[in-house]
Amino acid sequence: MPLIMTKDGFRFFFYSNERHEPIHIHIEKGGSVAKFWIKPVKLARNEGFKPKELKRILEIIFESQALIEDKWNEFFNK
Repeated sequence: MPLIMTKDGFRFFFYSNERHEPIHIHIEKGGSVAKFWIKPVKLARNEGFKPKELKRILEIIFESQALIEDKWNEFFNK
């Protein structure tokens, strides 16, 4: 489970067995989890995050979209 970054207590990561899915990121904090597609950025699943937290997660994803894509490609295209 490659960890991409942590910010504001959120852990951003992906699972190593998800090579065949489109680029996406999982987010976890305090027992809540979410999954966002990256191209285009869109919520795929949310379990427990409040709207305010999802808004912050979206901001972080937009700020870090290039990093997320680079890390995905680096990991899966070795």
